[in-house]
Amino acid sequence: MTLIKSISGIRGTIGGKPGDNLTPIDTVKFAAAYGTWLKSYSKSDNLKVVVGRDARLSGEMIQNLVVSALVGLGIDVIDLGLSTTPTVEIAVPLEKANGGIILTASHNPKQWNALKLLNEKGEFLDAAEGAIILEIAEKEDFDFSEVDDLGSIIKNDAYIDIHIDEVLELPLVDANTIRKAGFKVVVDGVNSTGGIAIPKLLESLGVEVIKLYCDPTGHFPHNPEPLKEHLGDICELVLKEKADFGIVVDPDVDRLAFISNDGEMFGEEYTLVACADYVLGKTPGNTVSNLSSTRALQDITLKHGGSYTAAAVGEVNVVAQMKAINAIIGGEGNGGIIYPQSHYGRDSLVGTALFLMLMAERGGTVSELRKSYPAYFMSKKKIQLTPELNVDEVLVQMAEKYREEKHSTIDGVKIDFANSWVHLRKSNTEPIIRIYTEAKTQSEADSLADRIIGEIREIAGI
Repeated sequence: MTLIKSISGIRGTIGGKPGDNLTPIDTVKFAAAYGTWLKSYSKSDNLKVVVGRDARLSGEMIQNLVVSALVGLGIDVIDLGLSTTPTVEIAVPLEKANGGIILTASHNPKQWNALKLLNEKGEFLDAAEGAIILEIAEKEDFDFSEVDDLGSIIKNDAYIDIHIDEVLELPLVDANTIRKAGFKVVVDGVNSTGGIAIPKLLESLGVEVIKLYCDPTGHFPHNPEPLKEHLGDICELVLKEKADFGIVVDPDVDRLAFISNDGEMFGEEYTLVACADYVLGKTPGNTVSNLSSTRALQDITLKHGGSYTAAAVGEVNVVAQMKAINAIIGGEGNGGIIYPQSHYGRDSLVGTALFLMLMAERGGTVSELRKSYPAYFMSKKKIQLTPELNVDEVLVQMAEKYREEKHSTIDGVKIDFANSWVHLRKSNTEPIIRIYTEAKTQSEADSLADRIIGEIREIAGI
């Protein structure tokens, strides 16, 4: 059982002892810490916070605890109920709220949940703000309101529809163009809120939808991380239904992956590449992705005459870099699309609409589209952390070992070779070291990852 306290929020497994897991006591403490920080930060007497959750089994319990803690601090709550991460993000500014909390452990299995914290723009808090909240929680420095000053709860279950309307109004999205293409698409919603939002969006665009695991029960039918090894069912169904492609999202709908018409993975890394290709073709400009993302985005950006910049892993870091260089699209190679014309957050609804526009205008099949992009293959592996493993020292030694190669230490260690790269970093969401590699063939990427893992184990003596 695990509790991870980070600048981006609190994430843990349900049950167990307070301080070791995400128990009701920990949930209330961190919700109260966020509310306490917000009261100081906002300098307002009438605070309002938007709260929404994915469909995981602990969601209703966690939401009741969070909402009650905020109400106890005198903060009004806009309760979206079942929602998505990007939906909560767009709701915050639309509601003129002071902040937001998304209750989701994203791609983690069902025993996990988390509080993801937003500012008044509907964007994730930065490191300094997150550190203050952790300090408030540690000290339990709370001052709850008296009975006449308690906050109120306003339920609003219309925001997924509002979100869809916002997507349809984007200048680069034309519903008639998509409708005329007559697409047939299979959707795997992993029995969470993507099973509500993505089919609704597709139907509004005239797409024929075949639903797979779209009942938001929270009983995930497979590991909810949208990776190839977890997606055999939708790959088979795309072939069986002779669908144009398949769509897979994670439980909170900020990661987007496609299945090609031939039942093969389009490649989670290439979701951003394809969406950027469409956007850059209409509105040339700059792009950003994180250090663990494919080189193909850089290739496509240069092809369209723009410039590419890499940021540290983490949505807040990518967003900061996008703002710094005025990027017109960016995101993360895990299928996260950030399109500022909509909002500064990873959004699978926006990504789906942009991809549909690309396919509708370009024609051909999804597998043909994939073959048109630069061919890179990625390996994503990990090493489980143990108390004896000094991760920081391991990364220092790996950087020293490859000091003659081009490398970056802004986020772990990334080593760029002529035709491949490796990125080593400690995860912010799980007790693991992530080892990402990319090369011109899958076997080369896997071999590089295995070699680096062996070197790490040798250095660490494990």
